[in-house]
Amino acid sequence: MNILANDGMAQAGIDALIAAGHHVLTTKVAQEQLASYLNAQNVEVLLVRSATTARAELIDACPGLRMIGRGGVGMDNIDVAYARAQGRHVFNTPAASSESVAELVFAHLGGMLRFLPDANRMMPLEGETRFNDLKKAYAKGSELRGKTIGIIGFGRIGRAVARMAYGLGMKVVAHDPYAEDASFRVPFADGQHVVTQATMLDMPTLLSTADVVTLHVGGNSEVMGAAELSSMKSGAFLVNAARGGVVNEVALLDALNDGHLAGAALDVFVNEPAPAMQVLMHEKLSLSPHIGAATEEAQDRIGLELAEQILALA
Repeated sequence: MNILANDGMAQAGIDALIAAGHHVLTTKVAQEQLASYLNAQNVEVLLVRSATTARAELIDACPGLRMIGRGGVGMDNIDVAYARAQGRHVFNTPAASSESVAELVFAHLGGMLRFLPDANRMMPLEGETRFNDLKKAYAKGSELRGKTIGIIGFGRIGRAVARMAYGLGMKVVAHDPYAEDASFRVPFADGQHVVTQATMLDMPTLLSTADVVTLHVGGNSEVMGAAELSSMKSGAFLVNAARGGVVNEVALLDALNDGHLAGAALDVFVNEPAPAMQVLMHEKLSLSPHIGAATEEAQDRIGLELAEQILALA
């Protein structure tokens, strides 16, 4: 089969497909030219990440397209139900990037609680002349140990966050109306593991008691609007590494400006790939450009998982 990885694919996945006798194309094709390219190259499998969309019109225009794979968790850039109704196989890699997203959450949290984003900006400018002043300015950091982390969305990524939080000595609470149980497994490097549980709470209780709230929900529906942000514990931190639309950015800036929230971290934005300048310039925000799954290890897992699903369907 001819396979187009239009948004790229880890070499491990490419090698697995080539070894099985398939032809993998990695040409980046513009969205408006994608249908004609798929037909001209007799592409049977289209692999995408977040940049390329596979809507109904593309599916209708490409009768030879048998499979559509999404390297990642969400599939909101694919008309999944329509594609399946037309007999096309649609799949994603929901587990492959869980650990990398969870690690990014704690990278942001550790930085915010110790003022690292601001300290890293100021040290090159004033570290030589005002070292002691900067030391004093950043001397009131906080530890994660002993804090309560509230996880909204207790699926694969939410549980990966819970595992790391538990290892750091945090109290883990969660909210997810679809979660059937609150247990999670914490593995250790020596092969041992612990099975424990998060405390499941309703949304208002979680928001009012958690020192840190982190979002791991699907879709783009707003979860944290002005009312929810104002219900959060005073001085708390918010992390969004899920989808840009789940947090009202205007309301978030208001909550930061009036001092209700101590800080927030965003890996995703409402207006990607051109986030609002007010967001980009805010001193209480820790920012990254949608890199939750962007580790070499996660990309290898994603590529191999995509390859395995293609080979199973071929």
